[in-house]
Amino acid sequence: MKNDARSRSHPAYWAFLVHRISGVALTLFLPLHFWALGNALHGEARLESFLRWSDQPLVKCAEVILVLLLAAHMAGGVRLLMLEFMDVPGNAMEAGAWHKTLLACAAGVSVAIGLLFLLNLV
Repeated sequence: MKNDARSRSHPAYWAFLVHRISGVALTLFLPLHFWALGNALHGEARLESFLRWSDQPLVKCAEVILVLLLAAHMAGGVRLLMLEFMDVPGNAMEAGAWHKTLLACAAGVSVAIGLLFLLNLV
């Protein structure tokens, strides 16, 4: 039981969890995105009313969260690719530091992209 609790507090577990949750959230968003794009096929007035609705503050907040999830999923995927295809330092201590560095970079890139999008909205 003690090992299980320690593994769940490890940064790599949280990276796994964020990557999984962001992937599921993006998958659930995709049909809504296609529905919104489909409004353009039903005429300019229908699309324009949807775009006016999307100017609400709550929708803007959801957009920022969506972009943050997309950035987290992308950065997590790049982190995994780097772990797969790049050489990891020889000993275990250096490998652990390498993994933590990649985790920190992925988190930093995600937050930076989210903040840039938020600044673009203001």
